[in-house]
Amino acid sequence: MAVGKLRQGAAVLPGVPLQNRVTPLSDLVAHPARGLVYGNRGCLHDDAGRIRRGHATRRWIACRLEFRGWQRGPLLRPGKFTELFFLDEATAMAAGHRACALCRREDYNRLGAIWHDLHPGQTGADAIDLQLHGERLAAGGRRRRLHDVAFDDLPDGAFVLHDGEPWLVLGTGLLTGPPPGTNARRRGLAGGLARSRRRRSWASCGRDGTERCRSSTPPRKIRV
Repeated sequence: MAVGKLRQGAAVLPGVPLQNRVTPLSDLVAHPARGLVYGNRGCLHDDAGRIRRGHATRRWIACRLEFRGWQRGPLLRPGKFTELFFLDEATAMAAGHRACALCRREDYNRLGAIWHDLHPGQTGADAIDLQLHGERLAAGGRRRRLHDVAFDDLPDGAFVLHDGEPWLVLGTGLLTGPPPGTNARRRGLAGGLARSRRRRSWASCGRDGTERCRSSTPPRKIRV
C-alpha cells in the first residue's frame, strides 16, 4: 500500500504509506500496519492523491482483500473511489462499515436477516445504509457521533473510548486498539456506561447478534 513513484503535485512520497488506513474512530491515517479488510466510502481524494473529505456517500462497505482474482491498481486514481484498509473486521465495524453485498454475500445476507429482526420494514442495502449513516455522524454530517452504551451489553470486538483513545472490549477487560501499539490491557467498566463508536443498531444485536454479524470469510494476506 505504499506509493511506487511520486505523482506530479502529490502530497505523498515514494515508499511512504498512503493515508488510507482507517482507525476504529473512522479517521484516515498514514500508517505502515497492513490490514485484513478492504473497503470504501466513495472518492475521498483529489487528483494528486490527497485526502480531501471523510466520506462521499452513505454506502460504507467492508470487502474481501481478494475476490475473483481482481487486482485493483494503482491506488487512489483520479475520480475513482478511495481504497481503504482496516486492520481487522472489528475495526471496520467500529468505523461504520458493513459487509459488501458482492464479495461478501453470505455475510451481507446474515446482516440483512438480523437487520430485519431489529428494524421491521427496513429491507435492502439502501435502508441499512440510511440508518447507519444517521448513527455514524452528528447533525450536519461532519462530526463523528458517539453513543453511550451499557458496558455489559457490548460484545467482544466492540470499541469504547477511554481517555480519548479507542479500546477493544474482550471479555470483562479492554485492549488497546489499532494502529498496533503496546497491546496494553486494563479492566473493563462492568456495570457502567461506555462511550462507543458502535452504532445503536449494532449494539442492539447484543453479544449473540454481533457474533452472527461477523465475517465468515477467512482472513487473507494482503498483496499490495
